[in-house]
Amino acid sequence: MSDSSILSLNNAQIHQGEHLVLHDVNINIDKGQFVYLIGQTGAGKSSLLKTLYGDLPLKTGSGSIVGIDLTQLKEKEIPTLRRKIGIVFQDFQLLTDRSVDENLKFVLKATGWKDKKQMEKRIQEVLSKVGMATKGHKMPHQMSGGEQQRVAIARALLNDPELILADEPTGNLDPRTSEEIMILLSEICQNGRAILMATHDYSLILKFPFNTWKCEDGKVIETVQSTL
Repeated sequence: MSDSSILSLNNAQIHQGEHLVLHDVNINIDKGQFVYLIGQTGAGKSSLLKTLYGDLPLKTGSGSIVGIDLTQLKEKEIPTLRRKIGIVFQDFQLLTDRSVDENLKFVLKATGWKDKKQMEKRIQEVLSKVGMATKGHKMPHQMSGGEQQRVAIARALLNDPELILADEPTGNLDPRTSEEIMILLSEICQNGRAILMATHDYSLILKFPFNTWKCEDGKVIETVQSTL
């Protein structure tokens, strides 16, 4: 694992319960790198991401993410891991009973922030970064899908993570909005954060070409544009 590596798996076996989903996984992401994760439904994309953010244990092989050894990860350490990475989901996963500001404040409190002024300042910073600076008072149901996903990305940025894991972040969005979200993620990557993004949307991959990994036949293989 190099000094610039932010994520590394070596000979890893990815399990969902007792079921072996992926075997002999050898992958590496460096700081500031953007990588797509593709493959058919059920090929193991979500299981791989869940292993990386501590939802599934890594029992075999070795792996580290943002300096944390996944094979030694204890349940009480999972919150620490999730403070160091950002996670963006397909279905946004915003709390529907509170405003954008309150959604973000909830995450900051849960990850140990105490100072009210510092929290307000950080919330405004991340909302500005995703083009949502004036929307903090809005409730999730008052926003479009694209706006909700921008808020979800802002939430992922709150603790200034070195790596963002995005699981089908454009899956519920129309093509134009998907492109806007991709432009935003690309800018975030250019500012030094690594991004691993699972997607089904090959048109986006062609418009925004980055390294691509494919889950297929129980393995993760690095692929090239022409083989998609």
